[in-house]
Amino acid sequence: MNETTTGATAKHMSASFGLPKYEMPKMEVPAEFREMTDKGVAHARDVYAKAMVASEEAADLLENTYATVAKGTADYNRKLIQIARTNTRAAFDYAHELLGVKSPSEFIELSTAHMRNQFDIVSAQNKELCALAQEVVNEAAEPIKTSVSKAFNKAT
Repeated sequence: MNETTTGATAKHMSASFGLPKYEMPKMEVPAEFREMTDKGVAHARDVYAKAMVASEEAADLLENTYATVAKGTADYNRKLIQIARTNTRAAFDYAHELLGVKSPSEFIELSTAHMRNQFDIVSAQNKELCALAQEVVNEAAEPIKTSVSKAFNKAT
């Protein structure tokens, strides 16, 4: 290339990356278009603000629900440990009583009494565990129900 074409081309090239630089002609934007654009921007900001509030509420709801479930799970696990300890003690007591058995009829009588007693104890323990699990579920679901109700009330 010669110098004259290089000089002419450089005048229309942008300083960065050697891309051509085109200037847009200055135009007057109609007032109606500006008003419509301003309304659109205001609406977008309003929707954004509402979305931010909703996402914060959802995050708080999840955090509270998780904390409730974690506490309930810990309580449930403590109850399981307590039940295991009780049942283990009962098994050792039963084994100790078996050491004193002197006849087969005494063995059957002791075993039958122990089985009936253990059945009653295990039934009560299962009821207690079910009630505790139901309580945990209800406590975890309550904030969610309240939130959903609020959302439906806002929508209507």
